Amino acid sequence: MEDDDRVFKALADSSRRFLLDLLFERDGRTLTELESELEMTRFGVAKHLKVLEEAGLVVTRRSGREKLHFLNPVPIRLIHDRWIDKYTEHHVTALIDLKHALEEDES
Repeated sequence: MEDDDRVFKALADSSRRFLLDLLFERDGRTLTELESELEMTRFGVAKHLKVLEEAGLVVTRRSGREKLHFLNPVPIRLIHDRWIDKYTEHHVTALIDLKHALEEDES
């Protein structure tokens, strides 16, 4: 499976997106902290985190006996640049040109 496919697969699930939102709010959370925010078993949360790690969206670091989870936004940015930005650039440029044309007509 390619990197983009792993990221899209990881982002396809609402629970995983919620985990990413939690890590965006505050990085460095333990499995216990993340589990307390979801209505699912510890095993279920761990499975979702594993998918996120495999996609490169979450990185972990050991701190003593705890495993801390951190958001890695780089894969999302790469998806944005590859799949979203190029498709919206023309439309945004056209709207900006229209705005300038309308403003010139008002003068």
